[in-house]
Amino acid sequence: MGRPGGAGGIMAIDMTGDMRVIDRAAASPQISPKGSVMVFDAGRLAYWERAGRTALANLHDNPKVVIYYRNPAKTEQFPNGAVWRFYGKAEVLTEGAERDQVYERCIPPERDKDPDKKGAAVMIRVERITDLGGNIIQE
Repeated sequence: MGRPGGAGGIMAIDMTGDMRVIDRAAASPQISPKGSVMVFDAGRLAYWERAGRTALANLHDNPKVVIYYRNPAKTEQFPNGAVWRFYGKAEVLTEGAERDQVYERCIPPERDKDPDKKGAAVMIRVERITDLGGNIIQE
C-alpha cells in the first residue's frame, strides 16, 4: 500500500533515506518456493536445491533460514490452521548418504527436474517453530 499523494492519490513506496541501511553485506535473504521440503527426521527439515545459483552461496554466507509452511487442506486438523514458521540453521550437502536420501525421498516431479542429481541437499536443524503470529510452538 502506497502513501497519500501523487497521481491517483497514492504514491509508490519510496525506499530512500534511512531504509538505505539495508544492504547485501548485512543480509542476503533468499525467498523462493521449494517443492521438495520434507521432515527428514525428528529435528531436521530437508529439501533438494536443484537451481543452485545464488541460493547455495547465500546459505554458505549465512546459514540461518526460516521455512514458511502453509497447508489450507489441514486447517480442520490444527486449531490455528496449518501455518508455521520453522527457524533453523542450514547445511549444504554435496555428497554422502544423507544427500542421496534427500534426493530419493523427493517427490517424483522434483527428481524428474534433476535426473542427473546435479543439485545439493539442504539440511536444516530446526531450532524453533512458531505460528504465524510468532507464538512459540516448540523451542
